Amino acid sequence: MTEQLNPSQAYTDFLISDFLDPRFQRAFQRYFAELGIQVRDWDGLFREMDRGDAGEKNAAYVRQGPEGGVIGFILFIPIRFTSWFFEGTCGFIREFWVAEEYRGRGHGSALLDLAETWFVGRELYAAILTTNTAKAFYQRRGYAKAFGCRAKNQDDVFLKKLK
Repeated sequence: MTEQLNPSQAYTDFLISDFLDPRFQRAFQRYFAELGIQVRDWDGLFREMDRGDAGEKNAAYVRQGPEGGVIGFILFIPIRFTSWFFEGTCGFIREFWVAEEYRGRGHGSALLDLAETWFVGRELYAAILTTNTAKAFYQRRGYAKAFGCRAKNQDDVFLKKLK
C-alpha cells in the first residue's frame, strides 16, 4: 500500500518561468543525476531554458515539501504544429520528475493536473509528451499512444485531449 497525499500537509506549488530559480535548478540537477546525464555548463542550460522556443516560453511547476525540500517538478511549453494546410498548438510536457522518496503518493498526478489546468487556461485542449519510463502512469491519466507520431528521441509519443 502506498501513502497518498495528505491535504493537511503543507505542500507548496510554485509556478516558475525564471529557470535561474534555485529550487528548480536543484531539482533539475538531481533529476539529471538520476538519469546519469552529465552537464558541463549548468548555467548555460538554465539560461537556454529561460529563453524558450520560437516565441513561446517554458514554464514549470515545482512542488516543495513542508521542510523546504523539492518533491518534484513538471516543465512544459505550448508547442505549435504546422503543415501546408493545418496549424494548431497544444501543451508539451518537456520534463517531469518526482523525487524517488515521494513517488507513489500522488505528487506526480498533482503536478500533471497543474500543467493540464495551465494548458486549458490558455485554450490548449491537448497535451503531448514522450516517455520511455512511465507509460502505465500516463495511460491511467488518460493519455494514449499517438500511433503514427514519432519523436526525435525515439521515445513513444502520448497524447491526451484535455477538454
